[in-house]
Amino acid sequence: MTPAREHTRFDALRAALGDTSGTIRFARAPGRVNLIGDHTDYQDGYCLPIAIDRDVLVAFRPRADGRVQVMSLDLDARVELPASSEIEPWAQAVASTLAVVSERIGRDVPGFDAAVTSTVPIGAGLSSSAAFDVALSLAATTLAGEDLESTVLARVAQEIEQRASGVPCGLMDQLASVGGRRDHALLLDCRSCAITPVAIPAGLGVLVVHSGLERALAGSAYAERRAACEAAAAQLGVAALRDATLDQVAENPYARHVVSENARVLAFVDALRAGDAPAAGELMLASHRSLRGDFAVSTPELDRLVDLSVAAGAFGARLTGAGFGGCIVALVATTELSRIAATVGHTYRDETGHEPAAFAVHAVDGAGLVAPS
Repeated sequence: MTPAREHTRFDALRAALGDTSGTIRFARAPGRVNLIGDHTDYQDGYCLPIAIDRDVLVAFRPRADGRVQVMSLDLDARVELPASSEIEPWAQAVASTLAVVSERIGRDVPGFDAAVTSTVPIGAGLSSSAAFDVALSLAATTLAGEDLESTVLARVAQEIEQRASGVPCGLMDQLASVGGRRDHALLLDCRSCAITPVAIPAGLGVLVVHSGLERALAGSAYAERRAACEAAAAQLGVAALRDATLDQVAENPYARHVVSENARVLAFVDALRAGDAPAAGELMLASHRSLRGDFAVSTPELDRLVDLSVAAGAFGARLTGAGFGGCIVALVATTELSRIAATVGHTYRDETGHEPAAFAVHAVDGAGLVAPS
């Protein structure tokens, strides 16, 4: 994002709040794209996301009457709590944030006004909701005089997401948003919550292509997949499928995906450290085949985007996130980013009639309080 556009975002937030007192502060939380390791986080497994240069930006200031008012510049909507009537669905996240943060700190969050804007596409599988939850939690805890450790903040945001959406999401999205590191992917151990930065080799770029079809976890089979994995772990007598072997899950396709995906994540990390882009690309393709065949969360559109990306010269590609729509992610040479993006987008549009959006993303630092530069 250009400095001019970034300043415009800050200015728009200030204007929305009527900045006259100079008490406005800003919290930022990035979205994420997962390079490899999906549907492993809720089984204590491994995944390898990057925090991306698309984020949720929240401007906030205290108010004296104890009420909370949050407005969305992108949705042209607002919520005020306590509400006198039922709030709109998008505002459930605001109410859940206040409830979860208050429970965590042991007292009510002080009243505040906030304005929100986001550059993370909604329904794309790039964690727009997790970024919102993290950013608003940062604002709320800052106003309450609390400084939560990053893993605690991630767990707070995870609980907010689960309450607001009813989806039993894992912890990957929130950990990636709080733990991002510039120019690095993040090896997440979802059992210990350990984050190990893994440098992205020079010359390698990350391309995201949106299929033009939104992903909706609440209306998908996500919860069913998670329940099936939990049942498989229980049947094997292990705490989570991370502890299972391939032999143990050979006849269960859902569990087989989780166990094999954990191994692919660790192999992918080795490939990045060795600078072996072709090997990393093959692992991405194997991951997509597993998500399509064993876990059954791909779509024909996502499959086609993967094929087109490789045909155009990507080292590898796969669906990213939970599946059921949204985006694919491709590993490409940085010198080829623009050409591959244009080629894939043009062909996909002609073949499907859907309007794709292809864009490069860069690994950035995680969530925090920010000031206009």
